Amino acid sequence: MKYKILSGCVALGLAMAASSAQTKSDLSGKCGKPDVQQSVPAGDKDGHVFVLMQGKCTVKGQVSGVAAKEARYAEHGEVTGKRTKVAGVFVATFDNGDTIFYNYQGVTTSNDDGSSVGANKYQVTGATGKMKGVTGSGTCKLKGASDGSADYSCTGEYTAGGAGAKKK
Repeated sequence: MKYKILSGCVALGLAMAASSAQTKSDLSGKCGKPDVQQSVPAGDKDGHVFVLMQGKCTVKGQVSGVAAKEARYAEHGEVTGKRTKVAGVFVATFDNGDTIFYNYQGVTTSNDDGSSVGANKYQVTGATGKMKGVTGSGTCKLKGASDGSADYSCTGEYTAGGAGAKKK
């Protein structure tokens, strides 16, 4: 049985527009079909499966004037019928080589045609280079296609820390 799952990580293509104060950000992107996807039946009932996925995403947005260029995610999840709960890590890379790390948790619902819809919550957990010290959180809306890819749109608030903060 083939499982079509919308990656919660998709939800995390979060390149942030941050300054020294809290800043709102609306971002979007697309994650392709997972590069790695494995599943193991739970064994208690039909349609109950544990999954592990990894893939790549596009990211539209910038942080402190630096554009995001790509992202990768790794996640695990539990499928019960048409409902999937996921948790994972999303790593966005910027034009200057800096990265921001996000943890996320989400839920998606599969449709009969193989598409899906969902939402997740994310938290910034770390960063490198000029992005180091950034904090933030938010939510994402997800729309998955039957081929395993997914579009996402995220809204959140961010605060730049140490290296990324603008000096007055």
